[in-house]
Amino acid sequence: MITGGKITSVEAKRDKDDPITGLSINIGLDDLKVNGEDVEISYTYTVSYAQAVGTLKITGVLYAKETTKKAAEISKSWKDSRRLPNDFAEIVLNTINFTCGTNGTLVVRPINLSPPMIPPKIEIAKGGGKGAS
Repeated sequence: MITGGKITSVEAKRDKDDPITGLSINIGLDDLKVNGEDVEISYTYTVSYAQAVGTLKITGVLYAKETTKKAAEISKSWKDSRRLPNDFAEIVLNTINFTCGTNGTLVVRPINLSPPMIPPKIEIAKGGGKGAS
């Protein structure tokens, strides 16, 4: 269960005055620390605007509390493959997506970039298909 989080840095740049024709969003999980039942996830949320018009980069940390067994499973999965178990990954990715999408909307407004639209809830396919993280 996610218990909190913080954004540690925000950077937004507009490199061209060209019209915005699209954007792509990437959520990267940078690090994971487990201490008993406490789980800490460091992340980077990056929005790249098409045609190199601009970028938005937000880094932060999420905090979660899980059972000792679940926390150990999360830690093992991360150490073995730098992946999170699917059920936990869905919660983490959706929390990051919502947090950064809403805060990012306020950040890009002064430099006249489109808000990073919050896509539908992220769901990991059963079997952990390729590309799921």
